Formats: sequence, structure tokens, C-alpha cells
Amino acid sequence: MNLPLKHITTGFHPTRESGNFCRSLMEMMMTRSSILATAAATALILSAGSAGAVDNPIQSAPPAAPYQAVSALVKLPDFIPGLGQLFVDPATLPAGPFLGYDHEGKLVTTTYMIPLSMMKPSMNLDDLKAPAGTVDHVDVQYNAGHPGVAEPHVHIVLWNVPAAQESRVAK
Repeated sequence: MNLPLKHITTGFHPTRESGNFCRSLMEMMMTRSSILATAAATALILSAGSAGAVDNPIQSAPPAAPYQAVSALVKLPDFIPGLGQLFVDPATLPAGPFLGYDHEGKLVTTTYMIPLSMMKPSMNLDDLKAPAGTVDHVDVQYNAGHPGVAEPHVHIVLWNVPAAQESRVAK
């Protein structure tokens, strides 16, 4: 099965980047890659059976309660390049899903932020929801931590738009 898993990237926080950290991270990412591939496959399978975007009110920002703007919950900007304007149900923190909207208020991403401390070999990521109803492709990215999810974690980004349209949230 050929999954649209574009790439696994390893972005580093400038104050934490070091050679030893990079080697340790790469070893850890290699041992967890099967979990992440399973998450990507599961998200695609689940999204195939979800309701279409036509009658889905979550397609436009702001989404209804219980979702809240991430920028109102933690010290982050209203729009995060690469993810968009994020909304989350606070009860689902830290993992999410985080809904990402472009500058026109259209849903383009659903992101899960899974702390590395939560990842175990027996972890099952087969229940990732795709609120938009469709997933075009999936990115998996390492993040060293940021306000809201301070510990190192993985972003699993479910893109609702083709790769050529990722620029809608690029800046």
C-alpha cells in the first residue's frame, strides 16, 4: 500500500539543537516510525468513511464550541505558518485534534500533537479523527516543544488539501 506520507521531518528548537540530541532523536524516531505510519494509514482509512465537506459546519472558522482559538489559550500567535489559525477543544489537550484554517477561514489541516512520553510500542493510533471528512496526505514532524505542548512531541498533520495548496497556510 502506497501511503501519501510525504516525509518525516525533524525540526529543532534552536536552544536545544545539538549533535547528541540529533542522534538520539533519529534513533528514537526510527523505532517509532511504524507507530507513525500506522497513524497515517488509520487517518486515511477513517477519513474515507467520514461525512463530506459539503454539509460539515466545521469547514469554516471559527468552529463551534467546544473549540477555542489556541492563541486565546496559550502564548502563540493567531496564525502559525505551516499550520494556520489553530482551534482546539481544551479537553483534548495536549494531543488534539487541532483544526488549522487558512487566511480565508477554510479548514486545511487537522493536527495531532503526540508527546514522545506518551508513545509506547503498544500504542494504538487507530482512532485519529479527520473532522474535515477527507485527508489528501499526511505529514509527520518532530517538534522540540512550544507553548501549550512544552515537551518534545510529534505533529501528525492530516492535510485536507493537495500538497500544491499547502501554501495557503505557509505565511
